[in-house]
Amino acid sequence: MNMTKEEKRTLTQLRVLFLGKQAEAGVWEKGQRHTLSTNLHHLKIYPHQIATLNSTHPTLTNHLKSQPYPLKQTHIHKKKSNPAHCLTLTPHSFTMNSIALKTFVGLRQTSPDAQHFAAQPRLPPPHRKLRIVAGKFSPKLQGRNLRVAVVGGGPAGGAAAETLAKGGVETFLFERKLDNCKPCGGAIPLCMVGEFDLPLDIIDRRVTKMKMISPSNVAVDIGRTLKPHEYIGMVRREVLDAYLRERAKENGASVINGLFTKMDIPKDNNTPYVIHYSSYDNKSSGAGEKRTLEVDAVIGADGANSRVAKSIDAGEYEYAIAFQERVKIPDDKMAYYEDLAEMYVGDDVSPDFYGWVFPKCDHVAVGTGTVTHKGDIKKFQLATRKRAEDKILGGKIIRVEAHPIPEHPRPRRLLGRVALVGDAAGYVTKCSGEGIYFAAKSGRMCAEAIVEGSENGKRMVEEGDLRKYLEKWDKTYWPTYKVLDVLQKVFYRSNPAREAFVEMCADEYVQKMTFDSYLYKTVVPGNPLEDLKLAINTIGSLVRASAIRREMNKLNV
Repeated sequence: MNMTKEEKRTLTQLRVLFLGKQAEAGVWEKGQRHTLSTNLHHLKIYPHQIATLNSTHPTLTNHLKSQPYPLKQTHIHKKKSNPAHCLTLTPHSFTMNSIALKTFVGLRQTSPDAQHFAAQPRLPPPHRKLRIVAGKFSPKLQGRNLRVAVVGGGPAGGAAAETLAKGGVETFLFERKLDNCKPCGGAIPLCMVGEFDLPLDIIDRRVTKMKMISPSNVAVDIGRTLKPHEYIGMVRREVLDAYLRERAKENGASVINGLFTKMDIPKDNNTPYVIHYSSYDNKSSGAGEKRTLEVDAVIGADGANSRVAKSIDAGEYEYAIAFQERVKIPDDKMAYYEDLAEMYVGDDVSPDFYGWVFPKCDHVAVGTGTVTHKGDIKKFQLATRKRAEDKILGGKIIRVEAHPIPEHPRPRRLLGRVALVGDAAGYVTKCSGEGIYFAAKSGRMCAEAIVEGSENGKRMVEEGDLRKYLEKWDKTYWPTYKVLDVLQKVFYRSNPAREAFVEMCADEYVQKMTFDSYLYKTVVPGNPLEDLKLAINTIGSLVRASAIRREMNKLNV
């Protein structure tokens, strides 16, 4: 419809009259998105606006009522289920010249001294960011829901599969070792218990005290700042992983006891991925049965040696070797570790990591790790046991475990409709080596992006939908990774630096900041004065550490 300049100006004035200066941007006063069109062909006026206008501008209201405006149904906000009737005005319905109007902005009267709106210059529309919503332009699926394969049944895969199944996506969860006992300290933060609704009976121990033990065996007690309800949960991976997989199954996911071998990558956006795997369902031994499965998207949650990552040429990364022994110790020794965990630092236990003794249900997990000296891992493990010897004396090793742990995110974590999560993506923090929470969280976030982009499994997804997960992940957790990376580089480089680190851990402010950040997975803002004191103390500790290192070097010469 062609309009004269006068008609366009008239309609623009009406927009500002009803919705204020934000009308051109299509933004409602309370911050909600409004369905007001940004073109000049019509204006929608809602009942509450008519009522307000009736009491302030009866002349205009009477004129509106005399026009044969059609009633239309529209949604004011996408989250509201009840449509609202509105009047749709076209520029040919009336002219402003026949109506005397007081000056109004957004249905709130301006001051008496304000100039008439018609005399004010027209402001240019505000700048609006371009936002692409890929899923809404993706084709609708006919006769079926979106099909997604989740490769790997650890915390990342279990959390992803559950979220997908709940969101209406047909989900296939692959795991070769359903009784897998990954070598892992098993520590989880308090926030994970609530976020993932974990039952307390899968938590072996609630650790409220920790000992940080320096190279010279100076022990510092940590945990004095914890509140009565706060603790670090200790779990066994075989228990946690099985629980998350079972919950995914209860919500509709198909759990397949199978080994992913490769996948055929499609050349366009609508062709399925073909998953090749060996099925071990109903088989206790022998070679698996080779099968294939067509899916629309793939989540790689298959750990540090991810075959999904190799399939999309995700690149390599530095990794640590974690070595752990489960040690059954006498009951009187076990009582010591009832709510206590220990961390050992020093060149003897690891040149770039730490050794640990973490309590489980009826045993302790004793382990260590290293990036730079993988060939010496058994020597470091022996030293860790030696450092804790008096507390685990009489213990019997009941299980030995080893596994790679990524040190940083992969160069590529996404390609087409394939995304990596957990260890497969490289989500393990430096300094602490923590990965369970970040694995489960990344799996859930990736699945949520797929559910949202597919409109609960009704549409095909595209790379843009999965990329939202990466953007959200990096924005949320990048600061945490950088802080811990710096800590490792500063304090794990030598024994004197480690002595300084343990000395710092005795400070209550350091403990509070550390535990708050760990338990709730945020980089906690500090008190400026306390931060200044901490900086001065840190510098002092590092200066002393440097002096000690120089003296030790002289002795070695």
